[in-house]
Amino acid sequence: MDLNNKHITSNSFLYARNSNISSLDDDDDNQPPPLVLPWSKPPKKKTSTEKIIHSSFSVYEDETFILNDLDHSETTTEESYDLHNHNSQQQQEQRTTKVKRTLKPRHISMIALGGTIGSGLFVATSTPLSIAGPVNSLIAYIFMGTLVYSVAQSLGEMATFIPVTSSLTVFSKRFLSPALGVSNGYMYWFSWVITFALELSIVGQIIEFWTDAVPLAAWISIFWVILVSINMFPVKYYGEIEFWISSIKVVSIVGFIIYAFIMVCGGGPLGAIGFRYWRNPGPWGPGHLFPGTPKGRFLGWVSSLINSTFTYQGTELVGISAGESRNPRKAVPKAINVVFFRILIFYVLSLLFLGLLVPFNDPKLSSKTSYVASSPFIIAIENCKTKGLPDLFNAIILMTIISAGNSNVYVSSRILYSLSKNGVSPRIFSRTNKYGVPHWAVLFSGSFGALGYLASTENGISAFNWLLNITAVAGLFAWLFISISHIRFMQALKSRGISRDSLPFKAYLMPYSAYYAAGFSILIIFINGYESFVGGFSVSAFFTAYISAIIFVCLWICFQVYFKSWKIFIPLHEIDIDTDRREIDAMVWDDEPEKNFCEKIWDFLF
Repeated sequence: MDLNNKHITSNSFLYARNSNISSLDDDDDNQPPPLVLPWSKPPKKKTSTEKIIHSSFSVYEDETFILNDLDHSETTTEESYDLHNHNSQQQQEQRTTKVKRTLKPRHISMIALGGTIGSGLFVATSTPLSIAGPVNSLIAYIFMGTLVYSVAQSLGEMATFIPVTSSLTVFSKRFLSPALGVSNGYMYWFSWVITFALELSIVGQIIEFWTDAVPLAAWISIFWVILVSINMFPVKYYGEIEFWISSIKVVSIVGFIIYAFIMVCGGGPLGAIGFRYWRNPGPWGPGHLFPGTPKGRFLGWVSSLINSTFTYQGTELVGISAGESRNPRKAVPKAINVVFFRILIFYVLSLLFLGLLVPFNDPKLSSKTSYVASSPFIIAIENCKTKGLPDLFNAIILMTIISAGNSNVYVSSRILYSLSKNGVSPRIFSRTNKYGVPHWAVLFSGSFGALGYLASTENGISAFNWLLNITAVAGLFAWLFISISHIRFMQALKSRGISRDSLPFKAYLMPYSAYYAAGFSILIIFINGYESFVGGFSVSAFFTAYISAIIFVCLWICFQVYFKSWKIFIPLHEIDIDTDRREIDAMVWDDEPEKNFCEKIWDFLF
């Protein structure tokens, strides 16, 4: 080998390592090599290409890696000593600021499923059913499902190419601008800590379905501590807990769909229900503001869009966990595709049967005393007069809310961790414990669960609806910036002559689908506050609808000043698509054995 070429290659690798260590966007694991013991598992046989790659890289069980020490023949002893100390300090810091790649595909898909299926489905669906009616609400959820599909595809293409923790905030920072990225990150973090408070606010009332012997605030406190504590353990345990709880959730929803089908066909004490409630009181609800008129029904459909946004929020969670997944190039695309179809099927079929079993004028749908009392699932079962089943399903709802709250803490802490790694939040939030968990970020994000105590006040229902609107609009901002980031990502690839056909995962119907999702996200954000302008201006309704947008604009202006840049988007040639990608390209992953038909069915369901 030519010594000059060898020297150039070594310096190139050294530059790659140093640039990755200093990058604020970096989420790689640069840890010291593990102790090799006699009983260690022998390494996988590698091809000649893989051997070349592994002459400079070491891959570990937790899917982290570092560059091995290189042979620098011209380095003096003193320089080597200084370099060793410098690298030791960096490695020590990285051991306390790095998350680990220990999540499997089934964990990732269930994190997204667990974070999405919660109070949005079991409680918040009562509002669109009572206002828009069964058909209008079903159309609204299908329409929003198409937006979710577009967003999931966009995120999947980017997250498999550059798998990093909290990719939503990282991508908007890299592909749009630092100010937009950080503002979006804080908005997304805010939406999830508020959602965590919402889930906690419901837990106590779910238990009060059986007994009110224990104060509501006590139940909130108990589950608050439990959920935050779960997230302090290694992420693989969190993923395992989430997998099994979400599996029960999936089985329960499938069971409800089967039960509802039997009731509709005449298997219950009420006989064949069929489309009885679509004939009387009818398929269309009274509408909003102008009841009984076409205008009112259209506005009822528009109001359902916000509820459906809140219900679908969380499908993008696979992007948050990409940086902690094993073999993200395979795990993330599978999780995105499977999770989307699971959610769409569960939601559409659930809403269809709820509309068949519960008339839109049922007074319990608009209960002002309890979230659980207004749950259309409980109402449907009670209307069918099936003894014992309401209690069982209430227990399932309790488990569902716990699962969703578990995901809320996980997601919000990883977003805060990413912001800290990027230098725009206190450094303490990027510190990790010995399990690789950002414990300070978990504790701070979890502390917002205290807002759940609002449920114990007289205006608990109003507070729930107000916070629901805030989190839904904040979620729309996240979808908007995922779509715009993907548009810019595709433009950057094209400017560098990189074909999208060469990517690990290629999104469908792009770039049209991304423009579609971005356009309607902007439209819904603007029109969701129509109520504040009808019949005289309402200040409270205006701020309820647009407080998230106002907060975002304020954050964006502040960070534009902070970064001293007034450009909305960074130039295409400055977009970074290399950091965090080359290292993943260099990894060698164990091939999974071929699965039989039954195993494939199991993978689809779980």
